[in-house]
Amino acid sequence: MSDSLPIDLGTTSRRQWLRRAGGGFGSLALAGILQQQSMADRGVLSVPHFPAKAKRVVFLFMNGGPSHVDTFDPKPALAKHEGEQPDKIKSKGTGYMPSPFQFAPHGASGVIMSELFPNLSRCADDLCVIRSMHTDTPNHEPGLLLMNSGHQQPVRPSLGSWASYGLGSENDNLPSFITLCPGLPVVGPQLWSSAFLPGQHQGVAVDANEQDVEKLIANLKHPTLGRAEQRRQLDLLQKMNRRHIEERAGDQDLEAHIEAMEKAFRMQTEAGEAFDLSLEPQSVHDRYGKSVFARNCILARRLLERNVRFVQVHYITKTGKQPWDTHSNNDGGHRKLCADSDQATAALIEELKERGLLEDTLVLWGGEFGRTPYAQNDDKKKDAKPGRDHHNTGFSMFLAGGGVRGGMMYGQTDELGMHAVENRVHVHDLHATILHLMGVDHTRLTYRYSGRDFRLTDVYGEVVEDIIRT
Repeated sequence: MSDSLPIDLGTTSRRQWLRRAGGGFGSLALAGILQQQSMADRGVLSVPHFPAKAKRVVFLFMNGGPSHVDTFDPKPALAKHEGEQPDKIKSKGTGYMPSPFQFAPHGASGVIMSELFPNLSRCADDLCVIRSMHTDTPNHEPGLLLMNSGHQQPVRPSLGSWASYGLGSENDNLPSFITLCPGLPVVGPQLWSSAFLPGQHQGVAVDANEQDVEKLIANLKHPTLGRAEQRRQLDLLQKMNRRHIEERAGDQDLEAHIEAMEKAFRMQTEAGEAFDLSLEPQSVHDRYGKSVFARNCILARRLLERNVRFVQVHYITKTGKQPWDTHSNNDGGHRKLCADSDQATAALIEELKERGLLEDTLVLWGGEFGRTPYAQNDDKKKDAKPGRDHHNTGFSMFLAGGGVRGGMMYGQTDELGMHAVENRVHVHDLHATILHLMGVDHTRLTYRYSGRDFRLTDVYGEVVEDIIRT
């Protein structure tokens, strides 16, 4: 270290130290100091804009779009108008279709939901159901991009990446943004991309079809070298990288590469244990269920316990990337999908509450849009049962914990569930509210790229103050 400039670790950022140091990491004690410093300088906000109500977020993403009129938004008027065709929609078999499911109020607050959620009904007083969501497009690809990145076009940073960029990580041994995805969804990695943000804020995708820890995260353990040997190897590589970056100051790709190697090394100390579901008692597995989604909800809870900033759980099955896309047999499809999602989602919320984590963990549940209140027939299949088409002008999502008012139904659609008409909430408003709950002013979290300042909500978005607990 004799050839290094004097270093004040209290004022010098980790990036600056990496550029100026000439002698590797040195002792493990110094590495520990760097780890302590890194938590402060990984997020651009040294402190949040205002006190955060939510320290972490889990987004349970129902790929394909659940039907609001079959889940959280009962529309008895559909029975009165059954078979009638909506204005401007004149094709065979597209008449209004009432829900076959019964609805009832639950909890002391009387939150209404359908019979498809017998377990989630126990959590009614913790739920804030937004019935007036709307988005810009009824097509999956742009709808997924808008819900996940605030823009219909690709190459924009995802919601989780923005949260990581702004607030950083509270656990140096795990990524700040992890997405649990059993297969590749429509659009794919763009849904957790950091785009033009620094690469360390990219979501780490985990193939959640796997149960073996070694397969969940590939190459977590070195096949031949122990930690001491790996440390020496990494120190040599990082010394070469630092010499390289001194000639290329501001090269974000190289900085991200350096950060990735350091993160990979540190993950060995905690990731194996965090992802090992065999450490959970059988009673926990029974509580959540036996599906892939159930396992991922358990895993999400384990990651949240370890202060991973943003966890996204994609509901994808081995037979489909968009299982909630019920163009045919909406009745049977939603019965099966809700049974699985209901049990695991309720178990996650209840466990977070029991462990004292729900207070500062924001839970979101929903898809990229909803489904039509009118029927859609599959003319290609003989005797196919009617389904519902994509629907973007009115749908439902719910939030829980993290500073949100529980036991609340917010906003309304019209009497047939076609359009959000009261307290309308756009996707940009949802994103602004999520960041607000995390202590971030969405208008002030920006990144300069290609000659302009970008933000998650672009030039839109209003915080939905009414749903925030005071």
